[in-house]
Amino acid sequence: MLQIAAGINARFDERLNERTRLARELHDTFLQTIQGSKMVADDALDNPNDPVRMHRALERLSGWLAQASEEGRAALSSLRTSTTQRNDLAEAFQRAGEECLLNGSMTFGLSVEGTAKDMHPIIRDEVYRIGYEAIRNACAHSDASRLDVELSYAPDLGLRVRDNGKGINPIIAATGKEGHFGLKGMQERATRVRGHLTITSAGKTGTKVELIVPGKIAFREPNPIRRARIRQG
Repeated sequence: MLQIAAGINARFDERLNERTRLARELHDTFLQTIQGSKMVADDALDNPNDPVRMHRALERLSGWLAQASEEGRAALSSLRTSTTQRNDLAEAFQRAGEECLLNGSMTFGLSVEGTAKDMHPIIRDEVYRIGYEAIRNACAHSDASRLDVELSYAPDLGLRVRDNGKGINPIIAATGKEGHFGLKGMQERATRVRGHLTITSAGKTGTKVELIVPGKIAFREPNPIRRARIRQG
């Protein structure tokens, strides 16, 4: 009974953590963009008899709503594109990079070192969402011309997301931005899978996000019964 209760509590904790992440993401992006759109509309309504100002406000409002649409789509994609459906992080990151290319002139590269290994679905999804957030941040804020994602299946699981953009403030990279939860959420995810996340950034070299998850935690051990049957076959 204690084991069953512990399992149920663990599932409830996962659901609560996911709800918290969604609340942070919606607050940090989508809802702020909606609020900005409302401010633009209010400004237009304050001067209804000025057609030039009204036209400029409508142009700005159209841009804000387009941004809100993209951010809402990104939030839904982070839920829908679960790597639990396929044991393939590389394919998931490739899709995330291709989404990035649709919004600008940035080029994207993906490299994989080693052979993919079986992983627990929760760990696989946490790694994916850390990488997805890093890719999305680079696309939205770095002004980079190049983005590279490296995935390695060595003794440990390694993920690196690099761009050659303008970099970010080292203090923000270390502690996050006040009122924003993207970087903090990445750190929390890394902690949940007992991984080590580092973010290094400089104006001339861009930003690098690196996640290392110990192999003993990230990778599932082969089932000894199944392995014996394969040998017999």
